[in-house]
This record gives sequence, C-alpha cells and structure tokens, in this order.
Amino acid sequence: MPVCIVLPAANSYIQSLMERRAGILLHPTSLPGRFGLGEIGPEADRFLEWLGGAGVSLWQMLPLGPCGYGGSPYGCASAFAGNRYLVSPERLAEEGWVAEGDLAHDADLGDSGAAAQLRDAVLERAWERLVRRGDAEKTASFEVFRRDAAQAPWLDDWTLFTALKEENTGAPWTEWPAPVARREPDALAAARDRLREAVDREAFVQFLFFRQWDALRRRAAEHGVAIFGDMPIYVAHDGADVWAHRELFELDADGHPTAVSGVPPDYFSETGQRWGTPLYRWDACREQGFAWWIDRFRANLRVADVVRIDHFRGFAGFWAIPASEPTAVAGEWRSGPGAELFDATRAAIGGLPFVAEDLGVITPDVVALRDDLGFPGMRVLQFGFAADDSPHLPHRHVPRCVAYTGTHDNDTARGWYEHASDEERRRARDYTGSDGREFAWDLVRTALASVAETAVVPLQDVLGLASEARLNTPGKAEGNWVWQMAAGSASPDIAARLCRLSALTGRIR
Repeated sequence: MPVCIVLPAANSYIQSLMERRAGILLHPTSLPGRFGLGEIGPEADRFLEWLGGAGVSLWQMLPLGPCGYGGSPYGCASAFAGNRYLVSPERLAEEGWVAEGDLAHDADLGDSGAAAQLRDAVLERAWERLVRRGDAEKTASFEVFRRDAAQAPWLDDWTLFTALKEENTGAPWTEWPAPVARREPDALAAARDRLREAVDREAFVQFLFFRQWDALRRRAAEHGVAIFGDMPIYVAHDGADVWAHRELFELDADGHPTAVSGVPPDYFSETGQRWGTPLYRWDACREQGFAWWIDRFRANLRVADVVRIDHFRGFAGFWAIPASEPTAVAGEWRSGPGAELFDATRAAIGGLPFVAEDLGVITPDVVALRDDLGFPGMRVLQFGFAADDSPHLPHRHVPRCVAYTGTHDNDTARGWYEHASDEERRRARDYTGSDGREFAWDLVRTALASVAETAVVPLQDVLGLASEARLNTPGKAEGNWVWQMAAGSASPDIAARLCRLSALTGRIR
C-alpha cells in the first residue's frame, strides 16, 4: 500500500507532543490473525502499513500487561510485564524459536480459552527447544535481557510470583502458605530454588515479548508512526506488584484490601464503578521517594512514545470505597499525591510525554494539576451531544488536548447514534451536518477538524461498525475485550479516505 504523504519520524512526537496529528485507537488483541487472538506479529506489520497509507502518525493502544479478570487490560497482574498472549507464534517460527510444524492445530480458536492454550503450547515448545538445543546465540541474548537494568525493578518478582501461583493452582497470593505470602527471605530463597525452571521459563516468555515489541516499535518508526500507550493508575490485588510491595497499598494484616478503587455514579453507571483494586498508601510511596512509581513511569516510556495516564484525576483526589461495599455509591473522596509525584518523576527521568485522562467527575483541583504539569487532557465527542455548549464539542476544545470520537469504553460512533435519544441525535446531526446515513464518518471528520492538536479515532468508527464491535461496556461483567477486526476490512479505499480528511484538516506535515 503506498503512503499517501511522507510522515514525520515517530521520535519527533516525543520532542513536540502536541503538533497536529491523527491517530487510530486499536489494541493489538483486536487485530486479526491465525491463532484466535490479535498479536504483535505479521498482522501488526500490515496494520502499520495501513496507518502509513491513511496519513496516521499515532497508534494508540490499551495497556500491554498480563490481563486480569475477564481479559481486562486495566487489571493487569503486573505493572511491568508484557502479555504473553501478544507474542506472535509466526514470528517465533520465522526466527527459529519453534518449527513451522509446531504451529499446526485443530482447535476452535473462536474460543478464547482454546486460543490461549494454543499460545501457551507454542511458548512451551520454544522454551523446550532453547533448553534442548542450547543455541549459544539465542541463550546469550536471553541472558543479556535478564541482566539488563531495565528488568531489575520487576522481573525477579514477576517470575517468582507466576511460579508460585502455578504451584498453588492459581490461588490468590493471600491464600498461599504464610511464609511466601509474607515474603519471608528464607521462604523466597527456597521457592526460587524449588521453582527454578518455572521462573526461568517465565523470564524467557518476557524476553520474547520485549524482543518482539522492540521490533514492532522499530517498524512503527519506519512508517512514521508513534506508539501511544496507556497506563492504568491502579494494579490488580492478586498481582506481583501488590504481593512484592504490600507496604505501598491499603491492606489489612492478612493482605486483603481495606478500601478499593472506583468512581462515583456517572455517565456510564447509576451506581458508579467499583473497580475493586487496592488503593495506594501515598504516605508510604512518598517515604520511598516514589521509587516504585518512577520505575513504573520509566517502564511505560520504554514501550511507548507517549503515554495516556488513565484516571488522572486520582492523582488529585480519588474515590475510596470500603472493601465490604458491593457498589461504588458509598465511597468518599481522598487526596492524592498531586504534583509531588510528577516532580519527582521528572527529576529522575526527564521529560514527561503524558496525556491526562481527565474524564468523569472533574473538579478544579484536577484541572489545576493537569495544567500546572502541562499535560494535554481529553475530549470525547460522543459526550458532547447530551447538552448544548458541552465542553466536549469542538467549539469548546483547546489546542492542548486530544479529541476522540469515542474511547474504548464508549459504544462505536454508529452504535451510539443508533441508540441515542431523539434529542441527542438531533443535536448530533445539527452540529456535524450529518443526515445520519454515515454518521460515523461525519463524527470522524468533526474530530479531525477540531482545534485539538491530536485527534484519535477508534478503528471501529472508520470502519463504520455498529454496537457489536464495541470493545468494552463499563459495569458489564462478561463479553468485553473480545472484538477483532475482520481480515482485510481496513481497506486501501478507507485508508485513502482517512488520509484525505487528515490532509484537509492539517494533520499531515
């Protein structure tokens, strides 16, 4: 596919975060592929080529860590590790980690469980071949990864955590034998010795993930595409970070949360959202000089050029829900760390190419923190049609923000229009000049025409898909995070149409 216009190098986005750009939101799991789940292999390369042809210089993704309950990338079991199921079996075969015959299968890959089992089997074969063959070059590159200082803050904890979880048949760490749950040094040393092979195997999986991810970022740069990452504010309770750093979280003596995260009732839910992840003890984080947070920010900037900080308002003030409460209604606001955390991070690692997710209940202290730090905020067009003169409508946008048609939590643009109230549809038609027949494209054009210097559109909207392509419905327990694009649906014609709009709205330099 020819590139319609020469795009700037991806690393220029770091130096000038808010030049006019167009982006596409698509998590790699939503790519098509041979193995039932999207990955960072050949289909990702084809998508990068398509982005280049569409005049798009940003690829926004969701968090890349090992997913939590229900497949959510916002409840990762590690703030640092990569998702093993994003590792491409085809890339492993190309590089000789597995044989092509190892990729043969007769599983029903429409079943996510079967797809995961197939990926696990391929990764196991790659490990066996490395151990059995003892390839000097491959072994040396693996050992270099393990010794790299970038892995020091997290790899040993993560690999031992996964090995212990396997040994304890998947039980939460609070149900493990007390000595390892409490991380007594002698118990940890004995576990590392006893579970050495499982620890080494998981380290190898992480090596493969980061090897493939680094290669993908290089290919993205060749296409002039910067990676727009995403960092959840919270981490899963049953994860390596909480187990390894209990002192940083609000837990009782047995390791259970005393209060959990969420947001009060809002646009998405009348009872709010009870996320259930443990809250931070910001006093303890401060006493440690925010070391864990600095390591975490540094790790996110290792995998992305710019990072969206999910639930940014939690750094100004956060909703604390008693752990015994079934919904988020009975919570209370508490103060976050404010600028102190980001000042410490900037002093440690330099510039902070961050975007603040500032949706929901936003109070003046959140706005002040965002603006004092110089972070762009977000505007979502779908939110703009509930009332006249909404701040989410383009005439209220400011240059230093990111405009979206919708996010991963919204319905698709077409689905939103089909299910909106009569009054919302009327406002949307009047504002966008749409007759409703191609509302998704009309909303895409409106977002690109915004004064916002970055505009990001979910791929579902440029494909004109309805609600069946929605990625996540907040508050819905099942059926999220499973949508995959059909092979070939992102066509050259669609790329050319998007490129034309990007050029007309000054989003291609």
